[in-house]
Amino acid sequence: MNQETIKLFDNIIEQMALVYKHDSRPWMIGFSGGKDSTLLCQLTFEMLERLSPEERNKKVYIVTSDTMVENPIVQNYMHRMKDAINQASLQKKLGVEAHIIYPAVKNRFWSAVIGLGYPTPEAPGFRWCTERLKIIPSNDFTYDVIKKDGEIVILLGVRKAESITRSRSITSREIEGKILTPHDTIKKAYVYSPLSEIKNEYVWEYLLKDDGMSAWGTDNNYLYGLYQGEDLGEEQSVVGEVNKDKVAITGNSRFGCWCCTMVKEDKSLTNFIDHGAKELEPLREYRNWLVEMRSNPDARDYRRRNGSVYTLSSGELGRGPFTLETRKLMLRKLLELEEQTGYNLISMEELKYIDKVWESEGDLSCRALVDIYYEVKGKRLPWDQYKKAKYDDETLSYISELCDQNDVPFDLISRLMVAVDNNKLYTRSRNTDKEIEKILNQGWLHYETIREELKNEIDEN
Repeated sequence: MNQETIKLFDNIIEQMALVYKHDSRPWMIGFSGGKDSTLLCQLTFEMLERLSPEERNKKVYIVTSDTMVENPIVQNYMHRMKDAINQASLQKKLGVEAHIIYPAVKNRFWSAVIGLGYPTPEAPGFRWCTERLKIIPSNDFTYDVIKKDGEIVILLGVRKAESITRSRSITSREIEGKILTPHDTIKKAYVYSPLSEIKNEYVWEYLLKDDGMSAWGTDNNYLYGLYQGEDLGEEQSVVGEVNKDKVAITGNSRFGCWCCTMVKEDKSLTNFIDHGAKELEPLREYRNWLVEMRSNPDARDYRRRNGSVYTLSSGELGRGPFTLETRKLMLRKLLELEEQTGYNLISMEELKYIDKVWESEGDLSCRALVDIYYEVKGKRLPWDQYKKAKYDDETLSYISELCDQNDVPFDLISRLMVAVDNNKLYTRSRNTDKEIEKILNQGWLHYETIREELKNEIDEN
């Protein structure tokens, strides 16, 4: 590095040291595994190493959010970094703790999509995933620290040079003359962005100094290799070529969930595949299939989860969650994907949660999930032996025939049967009555009647 670059980062480290020593508030750094958060952690390590042991008087939490649907290559990398950071911190007595945080089981991607039937996220506005998978777990960790220590300083690796939009966002939150700014939504939390003025060309230059060796003993050249080229029109690479393929990089690649359906094409996943990670191809195929299923009206119920229905401008009924049959197919294909790739793509906790959801939503056999798992995996789930059908096949077939003969939706009867069964052990309780009343008052059962009455009112007027 030239002297100008060295001086630039020395000034940042000096400022970070002043902020660190100013008070006893712990620090928290969100570590995504990308270049900016890596640079922030690198500078933090170097700052702490310059301090005397007596001056290292508070915790620095490095927090990585694992959404459980990260690109497996990036996910493995993030976990390796967590272990390396903790080991180096212990050896150097820096007071740094790296943590992996996860969303609650009910908020995980497969719990929502395969369990509850949530349609997969779609641009521009239907993005329910980010808050559930990342924001809530991160905020929960932050609140726990605040509860213990009173206040917290959150370090962000954002840079104005990354984009015009991001630059405006950072500038709008600055308080002139102050280094720390109050967090927008979290009380007793303050934000510190030491990298906000760093230009793109300096990031890789600093990370690849000393042959790319990080402050915690890993090789940043591996991270550099993860950044495959995207749009070279945005900025030409300042570090030349990457690996044997001689592909220039922009340094602006974004890692994300392998099953992300917010974009038409997942460029990050595609770039990994194009540069040799052929094992990710089946994941891309499954992801593309999810996008197709979202647009398939036959794969989705015409009712929302609360039982209401709505009409599109075309006059057709709108679509709600994925049907139970679609969710069963999704799970089967996902388990087959695990067998094909060797990746662990869904956890036991999620399978348990999905099993309970399906049972509460009309799976009268109570064995749909455990049987699918056995058919794909050839082995039983730990709770398989406890899954007993509430009704035998003959009884269910007879009930289905009666529903057809009397023009009564089988789904309605199955939900009523589940409600009665779930509350049969309660004595002197109105639980059963309340559940039955709730089901019978759902909008889909009365939609045609209501629409006909509205039509008659319009005709009369």
